[in-house]
Amino acid sequence: MRLWLSRSSEVPLREQLVTQIRLGIVSGDLKVRQKLPSTRELARRFRIHSNTVSAAYRELDRTGWVAVRKGSGVYVRERSSEQIRDAGHGLDEAIAKFFKAARAKGHSLGEIQTRLQHWLAQQPPDHFVVIEPDPELRLILVTEIESATKVRTLGAAPDDCVRVDLLTGAQPVAMFGQIDRIRAALPAGTDVLALRARSVSESMQGRTRPAADALIAVVSRWPEFLRWARAILVAAGLDPDSLSIRNAQERGWQRPQILRSGSNRFSNAQ
Repeated sequence: MRLWLSRSSEVPLREQLVTQIRLGIVSGDLKVRQKLPSTRELARRFRIHSNTVSAAYRELDRTGWVAVRKGSGVYVRERSSEQIRDAGHGLDEAIAKFFKAARAKGHSLGEIQTRLQHWLAQQPPDHFVVIEPDPELRLILVTEIESATKVRTLGAAPDDCVRVDLLTGAQPVAMFGQIDRIRAALPAGTDVLALRARSVSESMQGRTRPAADALIAVVSRWPEFLRWARAILVAAGLDPDSLSIRNAQERGWQRPQILRSGSNRFSNAQ
């Protein structure tokens, strides 16, 4: 079985390994009782830490996909009928039973299709899709919405709005300033939630003004935010020399930086 691993993906390497091995077993590429490559072999082949491979094998062993035999290796485990249903066949089985029962009661395929479409249309969205052209802002919004709502949230560019698979079961979300562009890109009649950013004055309400000799670090992966932050803070009367603006996309952004204050004194910004 061939495996692919991407270090640049937001999906952890362990999860990539687990998913591909599971799919290999389900598809039959990996046979029952087949021995899998050793932890050391996979780590060397993909130049990843052996702990990552070990963690993937432990998860597969815990969930019943493989058997880890001490001193022998890792082998594909024979799966029970219950495990096979859990892998996704359970839904197919339920749908097949529904069709059989409906046809037994004399309903035509046309009637079944019409009623299914009706009930599918009544179902609430099961995830959000943040549609935003700026990839860094998109990632920030996805992270914050998912953290706040505990609902699965995906990100997409405006050009992705034509993808039916992306929008099925989704509630599109966009920044207020992009809403007209996003609505034009989406299929006609698609509802979009508009996100409004809080005003600067509202966000700063109740905040204590920093001391005159304070050093302030602003960190973000979104360059536009860094430009706005610097402009607003300087406009608010803060000394530009006391600001450390860090782009988290750049290597070494965490390193201390020497700043010159208005009194020609040097300090480290952490």
